[in-house]
Amino acid sequence: MHSPDTPKEFVPVRIAVLTVSDSRSLAEDRSGDTLAGRIEAAGHVLADRRILPDERSEIAAQLLAWCEDPNVDVVISTGGTGLTGRDVTVEAHRDVYEKEIDAFSTVFTIISMQKIGTSAVQSRACAGVAHGTYLFALPGSPGACKDGWDEILAPQLDYRHRPCNFVEIFPRLEEHKRRK
Repeated sequence: MHSPDTPKEFVPVRIAVLTVSDSRSLAEDRSGDTLAGRIEAAGHVLADRRILPDERSEIAAQLLAWCEDPNVDVVISTGGTGLTGRDVTVEAHRDVYEKEIDAFSTVFTIISMQKIGTSAVQSRACAGVAHGTYLFALPGSPGACKDGWDEILAPQLDYRHRPCNFVEIFPRLEEHKRRK
């Protein structure tokens, strides 16, 4: 057991990135590139990367497949979090979540307000947990991906971050499935 003053070692996390877009290819995916670059620069593992169209069932199926993959600890999606008719990423995420991380949306909005003012109300960034995997949905702009990663995800996915972080509770995410 670590005391609060005992330094902890960095623990790399395996992260999959999903870009949701009807129009982008991997070569044009600046938001996915932003996330992939930051993930690897932080010392984490880019476990997989895909692009899917704005189709709720396809997005949910991919999220679920990654949740069931033992080589993926975290999924970050970008795109499809807006208000238009084709923006269905949030609904797809919520189809998969067992628990929602409500404060993620709030913190993301606070950070966005500092950068883009009241336009932040148009974002529906969200997060949750399913099958012991963290899932985060960020807007589709590179700036929003930078903000989400730099201000929230980088510290929370760093085992050394105090007073608490997402990594240290990985072993307990599925404790409800254990026999009592």
